Amino acid sequence: MKKIWLIIMITAVVSFMSACGGDNTEAGGSEEAEQGETIKLSYAFFAPANTFPAVQMEEWKKQLEERTDGKVEVELFPGGSLLEANNMFDGVESGTADIGLTATSYEPGRFPLLAISDMPSGYKNATAASDVVADLIEEYPPKALENFKIITTFTTEPSYIQSKEPISSLEDLEGKQLRIAGALTPIMEELGAAPVGMSQAEVPEALQTGVVDGYVSSREILKDSKLAEMVGYTTDYPLALNTFTAVMNQDKWESLPEDVKNVINELNDEMTEFTGNYLDEHVKEAMEWSKENHDLEIVELSESQKQLWDEKLSQMQKDFVEETQEQGLPAEKYFEKMKDLIEKYNEES
Repeated sequence: MKKIWLIIMITAVVSFMSACGGDNTEAGGSEEAEQGETIKLSYAFFAPANTFPAVQMEEWKKQLEERTDGKVEVELFPGGSLLEANNMFDGVESGTADIGLTATSYEPGRFPLLAISDMPSGYKNATAASDVVADLIEEYPPKALENFKIITTFTTEPSYIQSKEPISSLEDLEGKQLRIAGALTPIMEELGAAPVGMSQAEVPEALQTGVVDGYVSSREILKDSKLAEMVGYTTDYPLALNTFTAVMNQDKWESLPEDVKNVINELNDEMTEFTGNYLDEHVKEAMEWSKENHDLEIVELSESQKQLWDEKLSQMQKDFVEETQEQGLPAEKYFEKMKDLIEKYNEES
């Protein structure tokens, strides 16, 4: 009888110890996180801290740390201080940074479906464009990101020609040396310009020395990089987007406790909305500042010129959709879904 009671008591003690933390690691959670240690995450970006994607980083860090009651700490590395644009994905995959933020359009050919939605498509603003592309990425996850956890997605507003001389026609654009991001090359060539590939940091000197006649970018840069001092004109014709994705190392993601994962998932859509709204307001501010302080002029296209530009770029996009479909990708469905989403979110924004 004493042996039976002894067995019962030992069993109860073991059960009690297990319940109190003998093995308290949740599925998908790291042991050190479950022991109450702070989870530290590194987050890298290639551009300076004053740019709008880096503002998003600050907001994401703030929200994650607050909502986890300090359980998570995020260290930010903007300005290429940890990883640059050309090694962001590789650096996150190898664990150099836990999270990396970069523009998919900086890697032509790696994201063929996103290249369709990055083309000129009639987006009203950054808010609508960000919502459209975030929905498309959720429905059509890029193969290039299958080994990462996508943290959030957002876009620039459509880019605009910003130049030292007014550009109001295809004739004005012919042969103009304009700095572009990589994915814009075929678009600007189609319009007759001479696109020049260079980093954004090189643009001020290139404008001063006459290496370029202008550049193609979203318009917040007029104030953020003080480029309104060097260009006097913005052509009022929306061109391509730059899509940004923030991705986390998959092993790091799987090591996180479920409550932290839940907060990160909540922030995915929230950061899409936050960044789109922030950028649209910031663009308005930058345009007003540029007009008031540097006499920036807005150049309008005539209806006949706008029709010419529309026809050229619309046909280019359709041709690209056909080529991408022939590669075995669902480009046609993606394109139709994109058009439906643009109509929906343009009305809402």
